[in-house]
Amino acid sequence: MKFSLVSFLAISGSAAAFAPASKPSTVSTSLHSTSTTRGDFLNQVATLVVAGGLSTAAFPSAANAGWATGPGSAVLDPKEAIIDDDVLKSSPVQQALQEVSGYAALVSDMKESLKKDSQVNLGPIIKKKFDFGKLRADLNTLNSAFDEETQRGTDRLIRGILQDLTELEVANAQKDGVPRSDIRVAKMNAKLDKLQDAFNEYLKFAKA
Repeated sequence: MKFSLVSFLAISGSAAAFAPASKPSTVSTSLHSTSTTRGDFLNQVATLVVAGGLSTAAFPSAANAGWATGPGSAVLDPKEAIIDDDVLKSSPVQQALQEVSGYAALVSDMKESLKKDSQVNLGPIIKKKFDFGKLRADLNTLNSAFDEETQRGTDRLIRGILQDLTELEVANAQKDGVPRSDIRVAKMNAKLDKLQDAFNEYLKFAKA
């Protein structure tokens, strides 16, 4: 039986009329949202892993976040950052700068702990010292001292830091009674190096 193109389109249109309407997306991508928890972020990462691995496009890291590539809309060099000195000198921003510097120092401490004991559990330190909501708030408060062009670069570094911390927490997970293999130790060291680089790169903008 032959159908003309007009008949096919008419049938398709009728079928589409009975298809359920899709709900509009309500996902927020703002860095300044305060509703995302550590668990939410871990669930997002787990979903991506199940779907086929972490995507560098969805979660750019400090090394390949894309802030140093593309058509020149983001500040490429911390020395080119434009900073509002009055905002930077304000009490909230100075407090945030101190906190972020403290996070970077803690990463160094965790690296030393892992170096001394390859079986050390960094989970309690990560959860206690790197509260997800506070970390993001501190990063964003410090970020407020930069102009819009500079923030296009630092926003991506912030996303990289949050991703790196989440990946470190996942890499640290180990079953009770099962020793951490050399491969897993090397993976954790790599995650710590990546996280430290991300913090250091971000702090360069505040100290430019």
